[in-house]
Amino acid sequence: MKFVTFKTQEAKETRFGFKSSERIIDIGLVAKWLHEKNNDDRFINIPTSLHKALENWDENFNLLKILESSYLKEDQNSYSFKESELIILPPIINPPAFRDFYAFEQHVKAARKLRNLEMHPDWYKIPIFYFSNPNCCFGHGENIPYPNNTTELDFELEFAVIIGNGGSNLRSNEAGKVIAGYTILNDWSSRNLQRDEMPMSLGPAKGKDFASSFGPYMVTPDEIESARKKDGKLHLQMTCHVNGEKISDGNTNDLYHSFETMIERASMNTKLMPGEYIGSGTVGTGCILELRPENTGGWLNKGDVVTLEIERLGILENKIV
Repeated sequence: MKFVTFKTQEAKETRFGFKSSERIIDIGLVAKWLHEKNNDDRFINIPTSLHKALENWDENFNLLKILESSYLKEDQNSYSFKESELIILPPIINPPAFRDFYAFEQHVKAARKLRNLEMHPDWYKIPIFYFSNPNCCFGHGENIPYPNNTTELDFELEFAVIIGNGGSNLRSNEAGKVIAGYTILNDWSSRNLQRDEMPMSLGPAKGKDFASSFGPYMVTPDEIESARKKDGKLHLQMTCHVNGEKISDGNTNDLYHSFETMIERASMNTKLMPGEYIGSGTVGTGCILELRPENTGGWLNKGDVVTLEIERLGILENKIV
């Protein structure tokens, strides 16, 4: 299933639904409709937000799959909306935490080479991450304010998992049970601010503090499992277009550390909470820093439209203002 957090143009209330063709089925409305029309009350207590539903995800997801097969498609106008008419929000608006890993080898090699550094051998042993800002999440179609004191604005083409249920000290062979779904991630970066910070060995902070885009959907693992090949990896094409011109072209199968291994690392000595984002890091060729501005028409500017697309996960597009 593909879940969406959204608002209608008319109402301020945040809603939660799933994609059906070109429409979004509003879970609260369809549950109420089935209760009133068919005397079916099985779904009436499903939480009205995706974040809340993730707290008891196994039970809620089972109910949602039954709900998907229960509604009557000819009566969709009673409880659904055209996707194109909605304001699409991040799947999780205010996550408890957002850890972004550094797990694509090609990008790591390129970034270190720019700082005259060789690959650190321990990178292959330990999946590493930094904590980004969970309070600056943007959705598909939202404008991204150009950050102050920035002269080198960049995108980063990534994907992420969203945690369901939660857990502590999870082993990689059991970590899959807390992956509720996948989403596209744009980890916006102020490279000049980041360059000032990195020599002090605490990682990016202000360089990544202003915006991260997620969405448009949370896609459940069963939707993309057929893209997993014999090597055990998901094979999904990843691209970025800037103002309609293709800049980046990568694939999820280049991920060196699996999300299961990342979750094992992230959950060590702590508890992952429902609704947390865990990012992959940038795919190879997935940013201007790696490709170099002289080869891509320069850094991003106000008015630029950045479009990330990942096979089966959808399209995440934002304009810089």
